[in-house]
Amino acid sequence: MLQIKEVTKRYGKVLAVDQMSFEVGEGEITVVLGPNGAGKSTIIKCIAGLLQHSGEITINGYNNKDLEAKRILSYIPEAPALFDSLTVEEHIHFIAKAYRLKNYEEYAAQLFERFDLSDKTDKLGKELSRGMQQKVSICCGVITRPKVILFDEPMIGLDPKAIKELKELFVEMRDRGCSVLISTHIIDTIKEVWDKVLIMNKGKIVSTMLRDEVQDDNELEEHFFAVTGTAE
Repeated sequence: MLQIKEVTKRYGKVLAVDQMSFEVGEGEITVVLGPNGAGKSTIIKCIAGLLQHSGEITINGYNNKDLEAKRILSYIPEAPALFDSLTVEEHIHFIAKAYRLKNYEEYAAQLFERFDLSDKTDKLGKELSRGMQQKVSICCGVITRPKVILFDEPMIGLDPKAIKELKELFVEMRDRGCSVLISTHIIDTIKEVWDKVLIMNKGKIVSTMLRDEVQDDNELEEHFFAVTGTAE
């Protein structure tokens, strides 16, 4: 379980995240949905331990910067950051060694197949397109079978098949008991997979919606535009 309590982050005089509190339960897909500049990426980076902040963030009861928390957390950033001189396969082996994984090869092969990387395992990171780099980043993030996983705008650069596979992967991870947190500004990308939506605007959560409280995703869309004051 992921818990965020009264988290605030400033960039100089700019208040990017304002006393934010929420939680993502085990086996739950929570989406932080908001317009550009709402502070979505900032809160994701705070959770990942990449930014200093005030307030408390815990992962299965551990402070998010503790080693115990990092062992069970994965983070897929908006912009993939691969090693130029490692192959696709070497990226997975590197993560496996860092996390001391065992018997991961079969799962890695399945991920490569799902994301059309099986014939590109010997390609270097710098030789891949933006979309292919994103697919490798996703594979590296899920190979550890984390208990909590963060996706920041994960659909950007992906082809339709990869988007379909990623949505199915979200559901599989949820069904395995993983706490899944997705940040996005595009409502269509999370239709049919979300359990809880946190609508964020100007550094605050302005509304929370649960799947069983809405009739369909059109209701979510209409509510999003109403509470953020944005036009479609």
